[in-house]
Amino acid sequence: MRRILVTGHVLGGFLVLFSLAFALPLGWSLQVGDGAHRGFAYAAGAAVTVGVLLWTMTRRVGRELQARDGALLVVACWVSATLVSTIPFLAELPHLSFTDAFFEAMSGLTTTGSTVLSGLDSLPQSLNIWRHALQWFGGMGIIVLAVAVLPLLGVGGMQLYKAETPGPIKEGKLTPRIAQTAKYLWLLYASLTVLCMLSLRAAGLSWFESVCHAFSTLALGGFSTRDASISGFESPLVEGIMIVFMMIAVLNFATHFSALRQRSLRVYWRDVEAFSVIAVILFSCLLLGTFLYWQGVYPSFEESLRHASFNVVSLATSSGFMSDDYAQWPLFASMWLMLLATVGSSAGSTGGGIKMIRAIILVRQAGHELLRLMHPRAVRPLLVGGQVIEQRVILAVLGFMLLWGVTTTVLVFAMLATGLDFVTAVTVVVACVNNLGPGLGAHGPASNYQALSDVQTWMMAFAMLAGRLELLTFFVVLTPAFWRK
Repeated sequence: MRRILVTGHVLGGFLVLFSLAFALPLGWSLQVGDGAHRGFAYAAGAAVTVGVLLWTMTRRVGRELQARDGALLVVACWVSATLVSTIPFLAELPHLSFTDAFFEAMSGLTTTGSTVLSGLDSLPQSLNIWRHALQWFGGMGIIVLAVAVLPLLGVGGMQLYKAETPGPIKEGKLTPRIAQTAKYLWLLYASLTVLCMLSLRAAGLSWFESVCHAFSTLALGGFSTRDASISGFESPLVEGIMIVFMMIAVLNFATHFSALRQRSLRVYWRDVEAFSVIAVILFSCLLLGTFLYWQGVYPSFEESLRHASFNVVSLATSSGFMSDDYAQWPLFASMWLMLLATVGSSAGSTGGGIKMIRAIILVRQAGHELLRLMHPRAVRPLLVGGQVIEQRVILAVLGFMLLWGVTTTVLVFAMLATGLDFVTAVTVVVACVNNLGPGLGAHGPASNYQALSDVQTWMMAFAMLAGRLELLTFFVVLTPAFWRK
């Protein structure tokens, strides 16, 4: 009970802070006069009211956050923020059910990019701004933003930082204080967003579309203001700008910070994960560009390479934008893209999936096991980028991969049981667990998730949240041992 009270106390403060997020779409609505301002005002009021009540009711709790509290608070904050974020959708789109509104908000905050909405081109501008702002807040993690101000609430933030940040190695800090670390990361994130926005504006997009797509590009979210996604712009320049910023966002932000601090690009060369991500993406661009031209999908190699490059970068970074309907490509190409979505992102980036560092550790560990069979007495530490990987990290990676496989398998069979065909079920689950967005089949890049039943929609919302919190943080809260003293 005391754990719940401590969590409720900090959650109340978080909700009050989260109410400030509605200022952007509210102000935008009032400026352009699209009539959607009431929904954002209601949502901000609800967040403040619930937050103040929670804070007041639990103000006598004086215990510091523990590791278990951090995991519970992360899950509670994501769910609470999603619930509050549904209010503008319900207020401005009367035809939308609560299930679909929750799915849309969860897709935004988890940067998945799956949508149940059609007619995006005609949505009120402020509602589109809100969809993309959700992705921007979720990109680096709402909780990482919160830990920058948690000292003001009287609690430490390291437990939250470890619970929310992606990747298996979370002990290192860029600065001595975790709040300072979060502030520096968000400053870098915001600066890159502004730079992306100005670049898209210079490429010919309106301020509205530049802001929206800058938000979703740096968050690797995949939401767009158009039903046709990026293909609606028909602009190689826009695609090129987004490729550059998606590649920046898919790398570890701690690596960016170190490169800026040392004023050297050698930091990226020394980062084995960053090198692997870039190498895999570049190889895949060339591979699929050549394959599509060989298969006659496009009339020239240049056009094949253009569409292959954009869609490879988009899916490998788990963004989910499209410059063409890759579901119509030969199956090898579209399935290769889905594979990239599971491993193409760096830990500490805004991307989803299992993260490249885990794939590297698994490959190196497999090599060690083969070596052990040939030389049983050999003692060699597992090295990644010159760093010794501790046994506990290896076991954590193996445990994560087992949980990832079990979660994906169970959800695939559950979706099959509800009537989806095999290709659609597999790719939709992979897309949601890895926070990618579009799958293949009935819910491919040229369509959306509107046709899902309520049961299917809730399962995929569950998959998005579990995947965004990297499974372990999410599932540990559901174990009986977590609630024992």
